[in-house]
Amino acid sequence: MSTEEKSAAPRSLAEALRVRDDVSLAALLRSRPDLITPVPTDLTQLATRAGTRASVVRALERLDRFALQTAEALAVAPDPASYGGLLALMAGDEEDPAVAAALPRAVALLREQALVWGADDRLRLVRTARELLAPSPQHPSPTGLGPSVREATAGMSPGRIQEILGAVGLPSTHDSVSAVSALGALFADRRRMAGLLAELPEESREVLDRLVWGPPYGQVTHDPAAHLRALLDRGLLLPTAPGTVVLPREVALHLRAGRAHRAPEPVPPPVEAAATHRPQVVDATAAGQALAALATVEELLKEWDEGGPAVLRAGGLSVRDLKRTAVALDVPEPVAAFWVELAYGAGLIASDGEADERYAATPAYDEWRELPPAERWAHLAGTWLTATRTPGVVGGRDAKDRTLSALGPNLDRSAAPEVRHRVLALLAGLPEGASPVEASVLARLRWERPLRGPQQQRETGTGEARDDDLRSRIARWTLSEAELLGVTGRGALAAPGRALIGAPEAPRPAALAQESEPEGPGDKLPVHHHRMPPAATPPTPAERAAATATAARLLAPLFPEPLDHVLLQADLTAVAPGPLERELADVLGVLADVESKGGATVYRFTPGSVRRALDAGRSAAELHAFLARHSRTPVPQPLTYLIDDVARRHGRLRVGAASAYVRCDDDATLDEILADKRAAALGLRRLAPTVLAAQADPAALLEGLRAIGFAPAAESAAGDVLIARADSHRTPPRAAPEPVPDGPPAPDDTLLAAAIRAVRAGDLASTTPRKPGPGSGEGDGEAPGGSLPRTGAAETLATMQAAVLTGEALWIGYVNAEGAASQRVIAPIRVEGGFVTAYDHTADEVRTYPLHRVTGVAELADDAG
Repeated sequence: MSTEEKSAAPRSLAEALRVRDDVSLAALLRSRPDLITPVPTDLTQLATRAGTRASVVRALERLDRFALQTAEALAVAPDPASYGGLLALMAGDEEDPAVAAALPRAVALLREQALVWGADDRLRLVRTARELLAPSPQHPSPTGLGPSVREATAGMSPGRIQEILGAVGLPSTHDSVSAVSALGALFADRRRMAGLLAELPEESREVLDRLVWGPPYGQVTHDPAAHLRALLDRGLLLPTAPGTVVLPREVALHLRAGRAHRAPEPVPPPVEAAATHRPQVVDATAAGQALAALATVEELLKEWDEGGPAVLRAGGLSVRDLKRTAVALDVPEPVAAFWVELAYGAGLIASDGEADERYAATPAYDEWRELPPAERWAHLAGTWLTATRTPGVVGGRDAKDRTLSALGPNLDRSAAPEVRHRVLALLAGLPEGASPVEASVLARLRWERPLRGPQQQRETGTGEARDDDLRSRIARWTLSEAELLGVTGRGALAAPGRALIGAPEAPRPAALAQESEPEGPGDKLPVHHHRMPPAATPPTPAERAAATATAARLLAPLFPEPLDHVLLQADLTAVAPGPLERELADVLGVLADVESKGGATVYRFTPGSVRRALDAGRSAAELHAFLARHSRTPVPQPLTYLIDDVARRHGRLRVGAASAYVRCDDDATLDEILADKRAAALGLRRLAPTVLAAQADPAALLEGLRAIGFAPAAESAAGDVLIARADSHRTPPRAAPEPVPDGPPAPDDTLLAAAIRAVRAGDLASTTPRKPGPGSGEGDGEAPGGSLPRTGAAETLATMQAAVLTGEALWIGYVNAEGAASQRVIAPIRVEGGFVTAYDHTADEVRTYPLHRVTGVAELADDAG
């Protein structure tokens, strides 16, 4: 490197950022949005913030495996390192061509994210990243390498170092520094090192082989065996503490053929296809699942229409209530938790906020029910895709060892939306109609985000990924939840699901379209997807709305037309051969009980279900007319008799509030009730020939009389029959829960442009050379150490007025009304009335400043850029 090139090389991260163009700065801020929260005043502050521990850890956690391996190699390389030295560490002596081809991308990514700076001959890892990734006794490196010879011999006596030199055949030196350098050079020399190892006994080489890939530390006794003594004498093992030895980094690299990692992974593992189906079959299956999902959510809300389970004191559903909900929906408890959380996230259920707090449907549920089926599904699917609440953790334990309950707190996992979207994107990359091998999806995700970076890798010792990490569990839940919801069908991404994530519609090859059924779960299709995904920016609300609208449009033709009829049968059942129209489904759901669900729903008429319809205000004549209008078969005689029989007895008894009372025009019926031993618990006594008083409350009295075979009706204080409506209880308006973001939101283009303009202007204000002020020395106007300029009021005013005439720019210090100080570069336009109007280069606009808030002013040097 020439003298001019050396002088032009950046000496710090701030200088490296200063020479970047706006596109490069925008890429940095987009990938690390925490750097502009809030917007830094200049590039020096931006560089300082980029080197903080929290920001560096976050950036490392978002690297793919090969980029992280590159950073780990730089942490064990000399500082600064050359690109050639880094390539040798990554590709080894064999010069793996795949590693050599992928390394420029990894280095460019590290540079873009300001984790590495400097030219190719002087690559520097930021200090915080080096501290996090470099090996130490407390925190082993993911590479499995130990300390260098210089680090391992830091506390060793000079005499002992000279003894090691003699043992390896090197001449003695005058000082320990040169001795350590000579020993390190020997260990790094492949030819001389091979000769040194050839002199060792086989047992000694076996010890080195056990330590070479880490961990590099071992234990020895105070009197080691001969083969260990041979290693200690030659410095191939160095003591770090009493009874503990370490394999020096240079020795390990020689034994590894120069590689820092045992298995570099320059290429992402492909997602394999387990089976393939016709796209039409996938879409039809997904549509069936989507229809079942809508029915399940409606059934859940129907169960909770009149007030659902009580809210626990700490929030959420009790274990018992979740079990009851699972039984009602006929699904396992984890699946019930998914449906409950989905309805909650969509804003369809919430707490009613009453003193006896319970869950209930919200007013938004009534609006949702009026939407077309495809739009209702799109609302649920869009909620699921972006929600951070993760029902899969229900039943687990929180940090305080408390059980995590459905609808309770602490269910948010900020990584969930990203993982769900990425899993579906990987499915979209497969041939259309192909279902993935789950293990290959998990392997790809772990490559793209290897176990949340270096901290968790150190917990596992060698950086090996575990199958139970949170991202892998969320990915498995995503695959099963997408199938439940109808985003996928038979494991393959359906057309509406593809639209939901904004993926382009996949072309359908002729050969694939002709295949009728899957080739079998064991038939794997080779898929060549080795390209890294482009940097994904979160979609805007408008883009999400457009995606859900497109998904609904694609799903609508796949749904069957709702039916306006059922098939009544003589065994008091009705068969709905498909989805029913809303009005028919609502009335039938009150008049009959669902006996079985599936492709055709079977309803059963019972005395209790008919009484329920009569309680809701229907008359027997209305029920007969309704069934005759909507049945494709004649109304069976047993059903007609059932309705007439229940209607004849319905309402003959009237229950009202006294404590409670029963009245009936037929005193013989009241005699029958008083004579029935089962009514003793109700505490009934006769007040009049047609009136009984009870000690039980009206609700308990109603249930008690119905339990012993009567059909009473409730009445108001005015004597009118009370009509029980299924949708009578609603919560006040409630907003759906907001997702918990995973760090600061990604900035949009407008914010990025404004932030870059402000940072560059602030940097101009802090780095532009200034003219010396009047007086001796550097003058009052030259602020030492980058502090605000300080000048008197008269000098400030005179300098401002002179700048108006000459058109020159000035550097000022300014304190706003909140007391926040800043420095700015302005070009004064007018000075009057105690104010200066100027073009502010920092804000890139014309502003007016009170002169009394200007701390001082200085002229810019003539050669200022």
